[in-house]
Amino acid sequence: MKHVFTAAAMTLTGALATTSAAQADDDVKLQLKWVTQAQFAGYYVALDKGFYDEEDLNVTILPGGPDIAPTQVIAGGGADVTVEWMPAALAAREKGLPLVNIAQPFKSSGLMLTCWKDAGITTPVDLADRTLGVWFFGNEFPFLSWMSQLGLSTDGKSESGVEVLKQGFNVDPLLQRQADCISTMTYNEYGQVIDAGITPEELVTFKYEDQGVATLEDGLYVLEENLSDPAFTNKMERFVRASMKGWKYAETHPDEAAEIVLDNDASGAQTEHHQQRMMREISKLTMGSNGALDLSDYERTVQTLLAGGSDPVISKLPEGAWTHSITDAALK
Repeated sequence: MKHVFTAAAMTLTGALATTSAAQADDDVKLQLKWVTQAQFAGYYVALDKGFYDEEDLNVTILPGGPDIAPTQVIAGGGADVTVEWMPAALAAREKGLPLVNIAQPFKSSGLMLTCWKDAGITTPVDLADRTLGVWFFGNEFPFLSWMSQLGLSTDGKSESGVEVLKQGFNVDPLLQRQADCISTMTYNEYGQVIDAGITPEELVTFKYEDQGVATLEDGLYVLEENLSDPAFTNKMERFVRASMKGWKYAETHPDEAAEIVLDNDASGAQTEHHQQRMMREISKLTMGSNGALDLSDYERTVQTLLAGGSDPVISKLPEGAWTHSITDAALK
């Protein structure tokens, strides 16, 4: 009986240990910048493939949307980490929300201005006296900096100004000729224009990267105060390591990554064709990044935002807006 009891006790101890380990998984809430789509495939892949499980993390991915501001969510304690564009993050920091970039999975910008060729637009100089569709909610900052550098006001049509149309998250203003140009992403809205029956030959596109005014997109941000907590930083190190594993898997398995995204789309609004195309374009933006912020890209972003004329996006050089401590530990 003694041996039977010992074996039973060992079994019970093992079960308790397993339960304890399961309960020990650290919770992480990730707030996305937009709805579930291949733009965030790396995180969904990491979740689906068990990369977060391998790091003892219980990750909840919170989709965004037109009525969700990631900076407000994290400020209110609704998320541990958020995906955000750097212009919005730096603007929020200057206004008192101490966001810190801990990783930068996206190396390049996918932002473009897409115009009707028959409107007579061939170069950025031709944008004067036009109606341009622009996203707001923090997405307008790169555009405003670009217009300032071109010497164009955004107060209305004139020889030295443009009319800004507050664009919804669709391509209708271009298709309906309400605007000469609209904001598009290489991986999303541009494809929607093409799917509407417009040929590339009918369009002129200006990539922010080509214009020298590209700013960093889709970085990972946390609140500065949390970085003083060793338990939190350790959790973020594991989160970044698993997330980058997910991103690199998505780059090399784009169709599978697109399927994983579709499996996580509770809205059912996405299509296989669109997500596969998006994933291939997204891979071009994440390629070349191991997750660590490239300081030359950071400096370019800051200088672009400072060059905002009388109303710059940020008014002074940011301090403490990024750290390599997380990626140094995660990627070693």
